[in-house]
Amino acid sequence: MTARVDVSGVADGRVVVRFCLAHGEDPAAGLRSRGWRLLRSLEASSEPDPWRVELTFAVARTSGEVTAAAHPVPRDPGLSDADVAGAVLHQRVAAYALVTSGRGLLLTELAETTNAAGQWTLPGGGLEPGEAVEAGLRREIHEETGQEVGAIDFLGVRTGHWVGRAPGGDVEDYHAVRLVHRAVCHAPTDPVVHDIGGSTSAAAWLPRAALGGVPVVVSFADLVAGYADGRPVTDVHVEGRAGRGR
Repeated sequence: MTARVDVSGVADGRVVVRFCLAHGEDPAAGLRSRGWRLLRSLEASSEPDPWRVELTFAVARTSGEVTAAAHPVPRDPGLSDADVAGAVLHQRVAAYALVTSGRGLLLTELAETTNAAGQWTLPGGGLEPGEAVEAGLRREIHEETGQEVGAIDFLGVRTGHWVGRAPGGDVEDYHAVRLVHRAVCHAPTDPVVHDIGGSTSAAAWLPRAALGGVPVVVSFADLVAGYADGRPVTDVHVEGRAGRGR
């Protein structure tokens, strides 16, 4: 079961544009093709029945006619044209968080069962059918690290679209929709991975000085680098930065 993802643009206190995110589409590109420019991220929420994720952004009118540029969908090496033609559509909506505490930044290491084994990423993962965004994110943080966080702020969306072979062997036309948040852990403990056998092999609090020594997935490398440099994180929406990794 896949959530329907709806995108709303707000200007002058009212919704001025609304659409269902198509497979492979990025919210900013979808808004732009409809004559609106994404200014900042406002909210990510969800409804359980029917399962729907609502992404809300502040927008402004673009000047002049806007046309969407067509780009070929990237494919993993070794895939034939027949593989691509038979690829199964798979859109995955996931929630992640930049979690900080007095001990540093919370990161998780991807397990051998993933396509990015040994790399580090933000805690989080795919939402379960009917699950609320915040509830799913808190569940993932606990399962992967054992930590509890305070208030959660939505920072933006990062999407990726490619054709690749899933860890199970199937070829997928894969659309990653990653909802990125920020949270603070006020009582950090030694991280513990509770979801044994899942996508996480380890978790750790890393101080700024140690972040340059770990490989970070391309999806969030700039966010981790920004934290390491002490730069404030306000909005993270960058088209096509989700990377090829589940």
